[in-house]
Amino acid sequence: MLLPFAVVVVIGVVWSWLWMYAAHVAEQTLAGWREREAAVGRIHTCATQTIGGYPFRIELHCTEPTVEIRNIQPAMTIKSADIVVVAQVWDPTLLISEASGPLTVSENGRATASGNWQLAQASLRGLPSAPERVSIVFDKLDVGRANGAGSESVMQADHAEIHGRIASGSTASDPVLDVALNLVKATAPVLGSYTRAPLDADVVGTLHGLKDVSPKPWPERLRELQAANGYIEISKARLAQGDVIAITSGTLRLTPRGKLEGELRVTVAGIEQVIAMFGLDKPQQRDNQNQNQAMTNSGRLSQFAPALGNLDRQIPGLANNLDRIAPGLGGIARGGNAGGGIAALIGTLGGQTELEGKKAVILPIRFSDGRASIGPIPIGEVPALF
Repeated sequence: MLLPFAVVVVIGVVWSWLWMYAAHVAEQTLAGWREREAAVGRIHTCATQTIGGYPFRIELHCTEPTVEIRNIQPAMTIKSADIVVVAQVWDPTLLISEASGPLTVSENGRATASGNWQLAQASLRGLPSAPERVSIVFDKLDVGRANGAGSESVMQADHAEIHGRIASGSTASDPVLDVALNLVKATAPVLGSYTRAPLDADVVGTLHGLKDVSPKPWPERLRELQAANGYIEISKARLAQGDVIAITSGTLRLTPRGKLEGELRVTVAGIEQVIAMFGLDKPQQRDNQNQNQAMTNSGRLSQFAPALGNLDRQIPGLANNLDRIAPGLGGIARGGNAGGGIAALIGTLGGQTELEGKKAVILPIRFSDGRASIGPIPIGEVPALF
């Protein structure tokens, strides 16, 4: 009669020992990730930290998680309300976390940005010395930034996720990184009128030329990537906004000056709507109000992403470059039927095709030391990335 009871007791003792061992491994794994981040100036702390979840999982609860980013100037502090990190007893190197908002970003004690969401989850597979993959998922994401009048929306999305993993067959000394991005009904009003309408995006690519996957400042990482002749191969990127659909593939790399080099093959359905979106269907002469609005948009773009700072001015400049290709074409773009003229010209530069049942054009977009062009027509220059 005592034998079944003794077996249960033994199993309970063994299981408890396994749980404590797994909890120790999970805690050490998390501590290793923190040390890895601290080595490059990102300090992770909690107001309080507890471990529970017995008997089937390990659950770490961190209240008021804070990240101090000291490797930039001015230093930045990111705070959230709460975060829970979970690992299964039988797989303590897979960490799954869920964070509660709101999130605040501050510089020198002054709030500069904020974020909130309905759901924020992340998963991390591997050890600090040998990471394998990471995934981050948001539902109902809302990111804002502080301005003189309070705050303004930078980005909103019904759903957003990003994934990164070490490609199969690559080594720790020469890793190849597979990356994927998915956005559903994303808007970014700060970038201008053309990003206020909801946008869906699916991007899949592969990054070649990394020497390791240790955390580093972006300028240092990009310089290292360029020195190794690294590049990103975009296998497929699909963007959809209203009646406009675009798919892209190609390869981009960096020059020694930090400028983009490479070519993208872009197929666009709804090119007329794209032309109207950027104002190319109107005469190039703007009144003072439009000029001021363009300057305002460019200023906002520069603050948010320097490489996009001149987008409002660069794209309308397409019409001014048409005469370089053939005298008289620029006049079409400056006239009353500018959109139709540019659409026809773009159609002749690329090729006609069909995309998801709609008429589409194929555009070869080339980058030569940062200078972008559609075929022989220059459309602007992307600033150096480092």
